[in-house]
Amino acid sequence: MREQKAQIRSFEDLLAWQACRELRLFVSRLARKLPGDEKYRLADHMVRSSRATSALIAEGYGRYHFKENIQCCRQSRGELHETLDHLIVAKDEEFIQESDYAEGRQLADRAIELVNGYIRFLQRQDASETRNTALANGKRNTRLSQTGEPK
Repeated sequence: MREQKAQIRSFEDLLAWQACRELRLFVSRLARKLPGDEKYRLADHMVRSSRATSALIAEGYGRYHFKENIQCCRQSRGELHETLDHLIVAKDEEFIQESDYAEGRQLADRAIELVNGYIRFLQRQDASETRNTALANGKRNTRLSQTGEPK
């Protein structure tokens, strides 16, 4: 029996987006536990960077061009690393427990892995489309005379 691939109908179906969403929800809950004087400092940065991770994947999905989608995913990957750094700061400053950090680190690592995989998939799709376009143009060009006029 052949395994069926899940159909992607929306950015919400992407595993990379789902992993970023899970991290975002975790960070939002964690940020509420930070000391009040960190509300507009670390907490704000944590929440903003974690929100950007899933938002950039959604934005890229809506671009409909592989290269633009890849660029948005690269930005999302950067935001994932920024979020991870904020978690490290929260742990270093003893605002969160080691167990919270470990869970956040695991979620971030999984999201980074999935975003990297999605980028590789998009790059392969882009290369395939480029190759197919070149082949189609090559076949079309063989039917032209040396002056560029159809034979």
